[in-house]
Amino acid sequence: MKATQTAAEKFDAIVIGAGIIGCACADRLTQQGLRVLVIESSTVGGGTTAAGMGHLVVMDDNPAELALSAHSLELWRAFAADTQLNRQRNEYLACGTIWVATDEEEMTAASAKQKTLAAHGIASTLMNSRALAEAEPNCRAGLAGGLLVHEDAIVYPPKSAQILLERAISKGAQLLRARVASLVDGGVQLSDGSVCLARETIVANGMASLELVPELPLRYKKGQLVITERYPKFIRHQLVELGYIKSAHASDGDSVAFNLQPRPTGQILIGSSRQFDVTHKEIDLKILSAMLAQAASFVPAIAQLKALRTWTGFRAATPDGLPYIGPHPTREHVWLATGHEGLGITTSLGTADILSNQICGLSSAIGHQAYLPQRAHCTH
Repeated sequence: MKATQTAAEKFDAIVIGAGIIGCACADRLTQQGLRVLVIESSTVGGGTTAAGMGHLVVMDDNPAELALSAHSLELWRAFAADTQLNRQRNEYLACGTIWVATDEEEMTAASAKQKTLAAHGIASTLMNSRALAEAEPNCRAGLAGGLLVHEDAIVYPPKSAQILLERAISKGAQLLRARVASLVDGGVQLSDGSVCLARETIVANGMASLELVPELPLRYKKGQLVITERYPKFIRHQLVELGYIKSAHASDGDSVAFNLQPRPTGQILIGSSRQFDVTHKEIDLKILSAMLAQAASFVPAIAQLKALRTWTGFRAATPDGLPYIGPHPTREHVWLATGHEGLGITTSLGTADILSNQICGLSSAIGHQAYLPQRAHCTH
């Protein structure tokens, strides 16, 4: 479609979506001197970003995932340390992650995980049953142990998105509250018919990407979360079962996994669940009950806590579990930063880094070939 109207000014880049991915992209592009327009139809950080746990975690299911998550965590540590204010506003907490093992087979998996992480310079410590009980007294007796990954952390994602956008705006970026109706040559057309022009357009709005690039292979992956009232020091680390990896990367079906997070407020965030191709936001009581039962099987006292709120969100899942980061295979000057599934908060800064470097023709600390959208074989 040809653009029939011209905007008052032309930008170097338009970023569609002010979730944490879009805000990170805007921040990085403005750091590299580009004039950026961010277009968001709703609340900054209010979509999938607000539905995430905010767990900054190194994941090592494959080399590409490990490279992106580890690089991103380095960037997160630098971002959080930029000023003490940033650390407080992000609600950044370097609590570490304990991958909990239920038996010796899972302890073997924990040992293998430790070796993989160590090969990439990531510090972790194997814990036997006694060490786990000392670190997390509310875990049930009889667990085999676990693996503590020391530099994993948590943030409050909507605040982090806002900070990134504020920093981008301080360097000249602009925010437009509008809905993008379609991509056009040289920019985007808004729902009111007006056109915004830019040399490059970045689609970074999660599942809503399908409204603009329907040829993109993406699937809905619904999740549910519960947050409790304040129970300070009930747990001290992010706790995740080693079996989480199997459920997180299942290709179909419903699944739940043990995943508890200590919020800086003293509240406990309880996850997690996955349902493919479910597009309604209603709470699924069957899935919710299974998720809470799984949590109580690891931390029995969780059943005595009072829940404050339950909500749902949608992750954008790709066929191979890796995000799309790079140029659209067939649309010139259109770039993709979507399909991050459950790792969007963790990998937002790394995504922005390698995408902006591609746009600006710069090299990155990690390779970007594994994330290129050309693997999706899109046509339009």
